[in-house]
Parts: sequence; structure tokens; C-alpha cells
Amino acid sequence: MSSAMLDHVIAQVLSLQVRLLACQARLAADTDSEALHDLRIGVRRLRSLLRPLRELPGVDQLEAAAQALGTLTTPLRDREVLAAQLFERQQTAAAQSRLAHRRQTFANVAASPELARLLAIVDAFPVFLRAAQRQGLIRRLQQRIDRRLGKQWKQLREALEDPAHDRHRLRLLIKRVRYAAEAYPQLQHSNPRLQEALKRAQGDLGTWHDLLQWLLQAEQQPDLAPCVSHWQTQQAMAEQRADATLERLQVRLAQR
Repeated sequence: MSSAMLDHVIAQVLSLQVRLLACQARLAADTDSEALHDLRIGVRRLRSLLRPLRELPGVDQLEAAAQALGTLTTPLRDREVLAAQLFERQQTAAAQSRLAHRRQTFANVAASPELARLLAIVDAFPVFLRAAQRQGLIRRLQQRIDRRLGKQWKQLREALEDPAHDRHRLRLLIKRVRYAAEAYPQLQHSNPRLQEALKRAQGDLGTWHDLLQWLLQAEQQPDLAPCVSHWQTQQAMAEQRADATLERLQVRLAQR
């Protein structure tokens, strides 16, 4: 069983490697506006695959490289999302100022040492795993992953049950269980209805989080002032919607 699970992990890593390389090429050529977003999703899925594998050879290095790339790209993606919102609010000048030098920004990410390091470690990772398997270092892999995924679900349930729950933390926990369930479908930790509930909760919390961040930025960036009143109204509504969605998610989890 460990061998079959290891085969699955390696197949997932190779699939994500292809995806990351494609994103790198798209960024270098500035082919489309979603390249950075897709790169970040690929990195997120890689980290979800890796989290239950901690202590295996090469995992710490790969996870650190993925985290470094995430740190590099987060403010860039946040700026893209804000620009899209500003276009929607017909604040064209403010939007365009945040997309200035996009081509060079994309090229810099494509050529960054962070992405180069991640790709190099991803390329070598399957070899590390096979060597560890031959040396008898990988045993009961499916049970180990199953146990760690179970722990993630327990953390989410406990956080939802906390009356003073932290929406920021819940957003991260929801992402974690959602992508882990997709990374390891054979362990059946989720089902389509629950995955849809997680996706909806993640989306509603993401909207709330974006509005909160934009309002904080508006305190320091005067060109955002025309949007503040609208964002304040939307943020209050998003908070209520997210809380209602979290209640429905809690019910769905109880039926799991």
C-alpha cells in the first residue's frame, strides 16, 4: 500500500512540475493575465501534497522553497486583484498605476532565484523518494498521510466550534483541508458536497479578506479614497455572508 501511495505522490509531483514549468513560460512571455495566479495555485497544491509528508527526505527543502516563492508572489497577486477591483469601480488611473511594469514583473518572477530553486528541488524530489523507499525509510505511508489529514479536519472542526473563531485562521484551515482532500482523493476524507461547501466558504472568506485589506491600504494610499465608502458597506455584508456560510459548513462537517 505504501508503494501505491508513493507512486501517487510522485505522479502528483510530476504533474505539478509540468504545471509550474508552463506557468514559468507564460510569465516569461507575458502571454496572459492569469499566469501568476495559476503559478500560485500550483504552488499551493504542491504544499498541500507535501504537508502530510513532513519528515520524509527532501520535503523540508521543497516546502521551504515553495514558501519562499509564495512570499515573493503574494504582494504581486494582491496588487493584481486590487487593480481588477479598481477597474470595476471605474478608477482607471489608480488601477493602471498598479499594473505598471507588469511585463517586467512577470519576467522577474519567471527568472527569480525562488522559482529556479523550487523547480530544481521538484525535479530531484522523486529521486529522493525512490531512494528513501529502497532504504526502507518509507513505511506505512498511507496510514501516516491518513492520520495527518484527519488531524487537519479535527483542527477545522474545533476552530468552527469556537464562538470567537478567527476568520483569518479559518480561511487557512479551509484551504488546507480542501486542497489536501483533492491531493489524496483515495483516502476519502471528503465528498463532492463537502468540497463544494469548503470552496464556497473559502470564496466568501476570501472576499471578506480582500475588502479588509483594501480598507487598510486606503488609510495609506489616497487614490483609494473614492472606494472606501463602498468597500465599508461591502465588507460588513461580506462578514455576515461568510459567517452564514461557515455555519452551513459546520453542519456539512457534522454529516461527514
